[in-house]
Amino acid sequence: MAHVITLNAGSSSIKFALFGVNGEEPRPLAVGIAEMVGDSRRIKVRDGDGKVTHEKGWESLRPFHVDALQRILAWRQAALPDIRIVAAGHRVVHGGLRYNAPTVVNEEVLNYLTSLVPLAPLHEPHNIAGIEAARTAWPDIPQIACFDTAFHRAHPYVNDTFALPRYLYDEGVRRYGFHGLSYEYVSGRLAEIAPLHAAGRVVVAHLGNGASMCAIRDGRSVASSMGFTALDGLPMGTRSGQLDPGVVLYLMQAKGMSADEIAEMLYKESGLKGLSGLSHDMRELEAADTREARQAIEYFVFRIRRELGGLAAVLEGLDAIVFCGGIGENAWQVREFVLEGMAWLGVELDRVANRAGHQVVSSERSRVRVFIIPTNEEAMIARHTVSALQRERVA
Repeated sequence: MAHVITLNAGSSSIKFALFGVNGEEPRPLAVGIAEMVGDSRRIKVRDGDGKVTHEKGWESLRPFHVDALQRILAWRQAALPDIRIVAAGHRVVHGGLRYNAPTVVNEEVLNYLTSLVPLAPLHEPHNIAGIEAARTAWPDIPQIACFDTAFHRAHPYVNDTFALPRYLYDEGVRRYGFHGLSYEYVSGRLAEIAPLHAAGRVVVAHLGNGASMCAIRDGRSVASSMGFTALDGLPMGTRSGQLDPGVVLYLMQAKGMSADEIAEMLYKESGLKGLSGLSHDMRELEAADTREARQAIEYFVFRIRRELGGLAAVLEGLDAIVFCGGIGENAWQVREFVLEGMAWLGVELDRVANRAGHQVVSSERSRVRVFIIPTNEEAMIARHTVSALQRERVA
């Protein structure tokens, strides 16, 4: 059996998973994370059943991504010495105008992805660092880039543009949308669970430290709350979400802030963290119960409800809502706050089912069905990696 490994590289972590490839559907064998916490580094691996099989910490001053990939490689060689890895699949947040499908990485691809760093400064540099480290660790296997923007690239023009001079649109200043790997996976799962609803009008809310919403019709993205960058739309853990561009002009002209200072504020000091003055973590905010924490949650919920109404209008109605992501899957209070009073939209919540975290949290009387579907970006990356390999062989 051949195997593929998936890598999702962030600034201080690399999530990875190992899949066996026997037929069309990759089978998960192990899921892990290598991360940097303060000055310490650690790796933790679970098997396909969720049991921890490897856990170890270490100290190092070497570049994190190279160091972490070597630890992942060492784990694989010790735990599964006889397996044959045929490709590595990478989550890449931004594919720009050029890439709307998984792509085998070469120098030309890397150079183009590097040019997109200003559009996704929190993610793209680390995605690229993960690819480069993997090329060093596994020089003889293909590296496949799988893009979060690809799922949204068929948006109609009105959901793809800004009201700016047309030449900017032609140059690529447009609404790209993100979290596409998550939306694609969840849409596929919904088609398995409730095919009639999946074929209709669906809004998926990917709520976590990064948060966005997507309108999907017949399995295809038609609108997203995120736009040119991953700053737009909903407030997030540390990101501002939707913002009057005049605020940025004010910060520059009246406050004398530089572009770098504004970027630091909007990406790292805003969102739930900025509003609460406490934390970006929803669990901490719910436990704190301070006025500021409550207001941060209220604003988060308000923006979700506002976006839900707007996306339902884009779809000209609504058949299903899906919650996914860390907050979407686990924060029952947030789901309840979002859905209460939504009878005008056809939603009636089953509070007992919602608090228990059932797969369906709408009542039997609800015209719009509401689901909780855990996302799995690693599985989506593995599928894309296998498909890309098959296309390469055919070509």
